Amino acid sequence: MHSPQYYTTIESLAEPAKTRIVYYVADGIGGLTHPERGYSELQAARLPNLDDLAARSSVGLCEPVGPGITPGSGPGHLGLFGYDPVGIQIGRGVLSALGVNFKLLPGDLAARVNFCTLDADGLVVDRRAGRIDDETGQRVVSKVLDGLRVDFDGEIHFIAEKEHRAALVLRGGDLVAEIGDTDPQTTGVAPHYPRALVPAAAHTADVISHLIRDVKRILADEDRANGILLRGVDEYRPIPSLNERFKLRPLSIASYPMYRGLSRLVGMDLHPRTTDMESEIRALESSWSDRYDYYFVHYKKSDSSGEDGDFDAKVAALEEFDSYLPRVLELSPDVVVVTGDHSTPSVLAAHSWHPVPTILAAKTAFVDPVKKFDEGSCLGGALGIRPLVDLMPLALAHAGRLKKFGA
Repeated sequence: MHSPQYYTTIESLAEPAKTRIVYYVADGIGGLTHPERGYSELQAARLPNLDDLAARSSVGLCEPVGPGITPGSGPGHLGLFGYDPVGIQIGRGVLSALGVNFKLLPGDLAARVNFCTLDADGLVVDRRAGRIDDETGQRVVSKVLDGLRVDFDGEIHFIAEKEHRAALVLRGGDLVAEIGDTDPQTTGVAPHYPRALVPAAAHTADVISHLIRDVKRILADEDRANGILLRGVDEYRPIPSLNERFKLRPLSIASYPMYRGLSRLVGMDLHPRTTDMESEIRALESSWSDRYDYYFVHYKKSDSSGEDGDFDAKVAALEEFDSYLPRVLELSPDVVVVTGDHSTPSVLAAHSWHPVPTILAAKTAFVDPVKKFDEGSCLGGALGIRPLVDLMPLALAHAGRLKKFGA
């Protein structure tokens, strides 16, 4: 990863221009060779549009964080947006709260909540409460808010996110963020105690412990969502925006709250909530104007199908992603970046440390000999293997947005 001076230099060189950049992002895009199929999902998929763009562009592989490091969605997207994912670490709770448009204040503590199913012995039966629907999630959140009786000298906010997910925000009350997750990441065991990771966090751990017990009391008569699991407790600390750093006027087009939260964190405007790729592309087309010069378009299915371990579903998702590319290109952006925030091979059914296939398309980009868009082909491209965070300065340069460095 680059030194802090490198990022400061890029920021000092950035300048406005009448050019537009599109980041067309397939979450979890990369895969691995399936032992029974003999090829990866990208190799199996029919991708005529991505293959054609790759043949006219620079391609390569990008490491989201560093060699061997498996990234979460937060670090992966921070790298995409040109932020050092190691130097700037943001807890999942903050991103969840931002993603549901909660107005966080500096010092707020936020945690991501999974409503879960507990058995009579308090063991986790289902970490996602049977994936309750959005309406049930909203009802359960309201029920919790109506019944909470926690002795806390501050404010407690519960906000429904999507299905079994919610955000918890604690404001005031002399809180410290260094609290361990209560989600055991498996079933058949009890949730973890909210352990203080530093002595100063003991009071905060006690508040959260009382809150969890109170929620369990309130939800005791629920069949599925009768408990909560917390992850990613963190304090909200604002960071410089894409406009402050790179003179960009950015718009985020993403359906999933997590990625809307990441977009808000870096100062993007959010397009009103979309539901699928068709609505996202329509949003891109309708928003194409002088108001914005950087567009982030996010596609989720390639990641969720990989996490489900469903090879064929991921192939289908990648083909859907490919089918919308011509409408992006019809807008004639000056720079198009196609990549992902991390790899999610279906053979692993999880995020992985493998670098992500990437296309950089612009009039000033090298055209390398690569004719296909997949992991093996991109290995021989002009971009080589490089940190994902490098894409932002490359995109800025190809868009004519970086001044000359030095005399």
